[in-house]
Amino acid sequence: MELKWLLYVTLLALGTLAVQANDMDDDNDGDDVVDIEDDLDDGIEEAEELKPETSTPPPTPKVTYKAPVPTGEVYFAESFDKGTLDGWILSRAKKDDTDDEIAKYDGKWEVQDMKDTKLPGDKGLVLVTRAKHHAISSKLSKPFVFDTKPLIIQYEVNFQNGIECGGAYVKLLSKTPELNLDQFHDKTPYTIMFGPDKCGEDYKLHFIFRHKNPKTGKYEEKHAKRPDADLKTYFTDKKTHLYTLVLNPDNSFEILVDQTVVNSGNLLNDMSPPVNPPREIEDPNDQKPEDWDERPKIPDPDAVKPDDWDEDAPAKIADENAVKPEGWLDDEPEYVADPDAEKPEDWDEDMDGEWEAPQIANPKCETAPGCGTWQRPMIDNPNYKGKWKPPMIDNVNYQGIWKPRKIPNPDFFEDLEPFKMTPFSAVGLELWSMTSDIFFDNFIICTERAVADDWASDGWGLKKAADGAAESGVVGQMMAAAEERPWLWVVYILTVALPVFLVILFYCSGKKQPSAAEYKKTDAPQPDVMDEEKEEEKDKGDKEEEEEEEANEEKLGSDADIGSVSQEEEEEEEEEDRKPASEEEETVNRSPRNRKPRKD
Repeated sequence: MELKWLLYVTLLALGTLAVQANDMDDDNDGDDVVDIEDDLDDGIEEAEELKPETSTPPPTPKVTYKAPVPTGEVYFAESFDKGTLDGWILSRAKKDDTDDEIAKYDGKWEVQDMKDTKLPGDKGLVLVTRAKHHAISSKLSKPFVFDTKPLIIQYEVNFQNGIECGGAYVKLLSKTPELNLDQFHDKTPYTIMFGPDKCGEDYKLHFIFRHKNPKTGKYEEKHAKRPDADLKTYFTDKKTHLYTLVLNPDNSFEILVDQTVVNSGNLLNDMSPPVNPPREIEDPNDQKPEDWDERPKIPDPDAVKPDDWDEDAPAKIADENAVKPEGWLDDEPEYVADPDAEKPEDWDEDMDGEWEAPQIANPKCETAPGCGTWQRPMIDNPNYKGKWKPPMIDNVNYQGIWKPRKIPNPDFFEDLEPFKMTPFSAVGLELWSMTSDIFFDNFIICTERAVADDWASDGWGLKKAADGAAESGVVGQMMAAAEERPWLWVVYILTVALPVFLVILFYCSGKKQPSAAEYKKTDAPQPDVMDEEKEEEKDKGDKEEEEEEEANEEKLGSDADIGSVSQEEEEEEEEEDRKPASEEEETVNRSPRNRKPRKD
């Protein structure tokens, strides 16, 4: 959730910066003004015009449940839709080597509808109680014999309350004369164990088969390798999941969850321990010779400790250059009795001893560099070398790590057909769980993949379709998925939210002329009036340009006249310069400006 809010804040910050940048551009352009509120108002008006008179959500499609029916030969098929446990046997056994209080298989089983079911009438087998041993089993229509046909076992599980620690696996009980389903317990021989199991954070999907040693006749459990797929979701999402095991006569196997392969392999190569033992083993009677040297390095026998090597020098010494800080309170202890402490009223000195106030840090030491006896701090001793040891050199007598010799394995055998396991004649659930209400449904054991697929389609497929019809669309599914996987929020923002945000930002930042309705709200002229005003302004501008041109021409003409006059004056001045001074004086005297006025 923290990651989700962080992404929200980041997106909001980006939007704020972009809008601020838009506002700056709008301020620089005074002719065109963008009003986002007007855009939104226009959009709302258009939406209201396009809005139908009545808008009713489409009806949710209904998925009608019908009990599945096998479409081919099966060894076992159970849907529990009859609402009873007919054909199933509750165990009355006790576990060996266990306290009587918890040894009984007294856990309760019931046929119920699944919690929050979307398919009324679809019932299943429910492990009702918690922290108890549960065991229930049922006979097959006929024993399954491993020959030339595959084995397919399939069933559904829903951890309705999640799962803390417990399993939901099935056991295919071996066909033996001693098989008694009334006494089904953890030691009852089985051929295959398959299904989910979880405790703590260890999520497992078991596939175990018991292989018979052809030489000794003893059985040994063989475990399939752990799947690479992440199984956690199947235990935590509280949804119904389909578990399928396909075992083929060529020794190959597939494990599927919800019809998707999560593990596969071969009985000869991918089981632990291996089906066939090694041809050779280490001789248990072989012993390592006494003179066998396994040391690759040895101390140098010729090395001598240096004379100046002091093994007694301490690793730490007191710092002789240290000086006691000023203000150090030598006479004050670091801790003093709490003056505010009071002896409890119920303190009994005879029983509890003499009461003493608890110690607290000395308040006087809070402002001082320290209290008590000052000691020099310790520093590394530069002369410390530690205990001397001779250097290590290669051992010329090194013979390697000794191993016992190999001998032929007396128990060796080669079983190239581990698929041919012990026949089984019953299916059972023997479980301990710390969580209640584990839902089981639609068991089937058959040999044809198509039959199992049809059974799955009629059972698990209907549940999936009903859940999908009830879910809140694609957006709801995406949100639910992101709650389980927070990293999906990054994907959503990069692929959906960010492009949409950029499109909206681009749209809102476009220039748009005001609508006709807006002219009614203001005194701004409408487009036709604005066009006439622009034409008048254009004509007026043309007239002003013509008048300016005429004025410029007149100005140019006057400038030309002034230029000719000024040129003549310059020539006259040059001629006057050439005249003698007397003439200049005479000329000056004759000038009208220097004449004296006549007296009347």
